[in-house]
Amino acid sequence: MKAAIISLGSVSSQWISNELKKYFDKVDFLQLRKFEVTIDHKESQIFYDGEELGDYDCVYVRGSGKYAQLLRCISSILEQKERIYLPLKSSVFTIAHDKLLTNLYLQKAGVPMPCTYLVSNLETGKHMLKRIKYPIVLKFPEGTHGKGVMFAESYASASALVDAFTALKQPFLIQEFIDNDGSDYRAIVVGDEVVASMKRIAAKGENRSNVHAGGSCVPFDLPAKFKHSAIAAARAVNADIIAVDLMESGHGPVVLEVNSSPGLQGITAATGINVADKIAKFLAVKTINLKKIDSKLLPNLKISNQSKHLSVNIKIRNGKIILPEFLTNATSFREDEELIFEVKKGKLIIERI
Repeated sequence: MKAAIISLGSVSSQWISNELKKYFDKVDFLQLRKFEVTIDHKESQIFYDGEELGDYDCVYVRGSGKYAQLLRCISSILEQKERIYLPLKSSVFTIAHDKLLTNLYLQKAGVPMPCTYLVSNLETGKHMLKRIKYPIVLKFPEGTHGKGVMFAESYASASALVDAFTALKQPFLIQEFIDNDGSDYRAIVVGDEVVASMKRIAAKGENRSNVHAGGSCVPFDLPAKFKHSAIAAARAVNADIIAVDLMESGHGPVVLEVNSSPGLQGITAATGINVADKIAKFLAVKTINLKKIDSKLLPNLKISNQSKHLSVNIKIRNGKIILPEFLTNATSFREDEELIFEVKKGKLIIERI
């Protein structure tokens, strides 16, 4: 199998590339800045360092919001190819790099999040500021590492910020302030699992808990409800690998934002978990399943290449479905474990949170 990781060359991307070599026959570490795309009425082509991009079984595309259009374009063209696995759908790069779009997709999927306001002009904004409760958060639609996030304790301070944004022609969002102990949580979602999570604590006198804003982080095993919200957020934006930031509110967990190209250094140091290996192994399994490869790598991945689709007869007693013992044992589910159920007519999917 052949894999490629396309990125800006970050340490985290290099870690993932190194781990991929344990599971793939060949791994290319490609620099995003060396890509170009040609589109005409006949076809779309991707070029890397002046030459047409070769064929891959798996491509993991990463990068900052500055390159969102290029990231989406590359992914969109690759999606048209047969039997190639991409953990991030092309739409992810537009959604995840725009906080407003992220909120819209979260809302559509019913994922809890802070109440967000968008205004079209200064006058409307001033009226909005008079109606909402303080303190509030003002955010730029694009931005990471806690940049572009400001807090206003009163109408006067919020009005001054809105005046400044309007003068600079800077779009902004208004969001409710979640009153807690100054901490939030980051979860790395890989597939249908939270593989690592940590608690981020704001520095003294700072409302932003992001490490880049001076905050600290400690390992933290998220409660089931938080894991469920993180996984739901990943599904909402069509991402198989993503970081989700959450916060505790008075009515449970809320999702603050998602990051389609998360750094791994902080969470790896905090938790001691080799997140890069978790990602690499997941990419290999998904690629094998997609291409139905009889790979020598399967023992290393600790998975079976035998079909998991079984035909069995079930029993229904007192309205309850009774599964055969061997099928129950194969799932490794534990008694009283919280599970996610997807129910449709003629179909039942049970997954571990």
